[in-house]
Amino acid sequence: MLMKSFFLALAIFCIQGKLIAQPGKNKPAGLNLETVEYPFQVHYINLRIQGEDLKMAYMDLKPENPKGKTVVLLHGKNFNAAYWKQTATDLAENGYRVIMPDQIGFGKSSKPNRIQYTFQLLAQNTRTILDTLKINNISLLGHSMGGMLATRFTLMYPQLVDKLILENPIGLEDWRLHVPYQTVDDWYQNELGQTYEKSKNYQLTFYYDNKWKPDYEQWLNMQAAWTNDIDYPRIAWNSALTYDMIFTQPVCYEFQNIKNPTLLIIGQRDRTALGKNKAPKEIQNSLGNYPALGKLTASRIKNSELVEIENVGHLPHIESYLQFIQPLLKFLKKN
Repeated sequence: MLMKSFFLALAIFCIQGKLIAQPGKNKPAGLNLETVEYPFQVHYINLRIQGEDLKMAYMDLKPENPKGKTVVLLHGKNFNAAYWKQTATDLAENGYRVIMPDQIGFGKSSKPNRIQYTFQLLAQNTRTILDTLKINNISLLGHSMGGMLATRFTLMYPQLVDKLILENPIGLEDWRLHVPYQTVDDWYQNELGQTYEKSKNYQLTFYYDNKWKPDYEQWLNMQAAWTNDIDYPRIAWNSALTYDMIFTQPVCYEFQNIKNPTLLIIGQRDRTALGKNKAPKEIQNSLGNYPALGKLTASRIKNSELVEIENVGHLPHIESYLQFIQPLLKFLKKN
């Protein structure tokens, strides 16, 4: 019984043959996920932003048989770079070097006291990692919020991006047209009310079509365990600031300016839209219509391809991995 309790407290999950320590349901994760072991070695760069000294974490997975090409993976709002484990492993096996940042305010990176978040700032920070590593050409993959960031990065640094991949990106529409504005304080109060159970119910309903698998628990724990942390108010404040960034800084009006070869991977069951529940009821069902938004976005990005994955939600690379990785590898191998 003692041994069983010990292992439950550690909450160890076996992922692809490698043990990765995870916070348990009621075990704090630490302000910067100190109790969480990432799948690959974590490195840091030092940044000075708006008067604060911050550290930005990233993983750098190098292939045994390199092709001389690099793929950068950008995480979503409710996740961190660790959820790219399987994707990064397969990319490295195919000869790609893989860079996986935790953006400032997320994962193992610093949680500032107060900064103004912009996608331009996050893009600059990401480029600083690449400059530090002397990488000057990449394929860039962004999921969810990471898709908005990948779009902004590509618009700012088109010469660095050989190929752009957007996996169920948010921001394909301008929610401000239909959703009442919420202040940062509004977002903050909502975040303070989050619990493990609320986070799981949200993911179960909106990500996984009410079909929960044990593998999903590891990614939920990394975020939801923060709600038990003594520093959660600071984490919640950063989350509120990034929600405001997402809502007030749309990229959908600039897709036509992207000239880089682009792949859109869109799970067709996804209906994600920020603040949808606050929109007029007659509008709510029209927001986050990814089957329509995917086609619209592909028409706006002239040099683009669209892969539609039926009966898959917001996280194709977690929920339906083979349907995600196969078109990704095919696209990356194109000249």
